[in-house]
Amino acid sequence: MTLSFKSARVALMTIILMTLAPLASIARADSTGPVTSLPLPRFVSMKAAEGNVRRGPSLSHRIDWVFKRRDMPLRITAEHGHWRRVEDRDGMGGWVHYSLLSGTRTVLVEQDMLQLHVNPDPKAAVVARLELGVVARLGECTLEWCELRSGGFTGWAPKVRLWGVGPKELRE
Repeated sequence: MTLSFKSARVALMTIILMTLAPLASIARADSTGPVTSLPLPRFVSMKAAEGNVRRGPSLSHRIDWVFKRRDMPLRITAEHGHWRRVEDRDGMGGWVHYSLLSGTRTVLVEQDMLQLHVNPDPKAAVVARLELGVVARLGECTLEWCELRSGGFTGWAPKVRLWGVGPKELRE
C-alpha cells in the first residue's frame, strides 16, 4: 500500500499530536499543580549545585543542559509525578527532578548597583549596593518592595528590579 505525500503528512501529524497530547495536559498552567496543589506558576530555587534539565519528565528523556548555580531562582510552570517543569529568568528550562529544588526563595538582581535601603522607602539610608546578577535571599515583600539578604547585608529593594518574585506577591 502506498501513501500519497498528503496522507503521509497527515499520518505523521496525527502520531506527533498523539505523542504530545499527554504532556500538553500535564504542562498546562492551571491555577494549582496536579501533584502538589500549590499555585502554578510559582518560584523556587535550586537546592543542588548542579541539576540536569531534561526534555520530558523522566530519566529516559534527553538532558538538554545543566543548571550550575545553587540558589538560582526558577519558576515552576508544570508538574508531573516527581518532576517539575522550570524556567530561568531567560525563559530557558525543561524538566527537573523535584529533589533538586528548594522552597527557599531567592531572587536575581536585575539592575547593576541596586541599592538596598534600611526601610522600604527610596529616601531611606542605603546599607549596600548589589551588582547585576547577584542571587539574594528573599524576605518579606510589600506590593512594591522586598527585603533581601546578601553578603551579610539586609535591606529593601524595589520589587520591579528583581526576578523571582511575582508582581502582586506579598510575603510576611
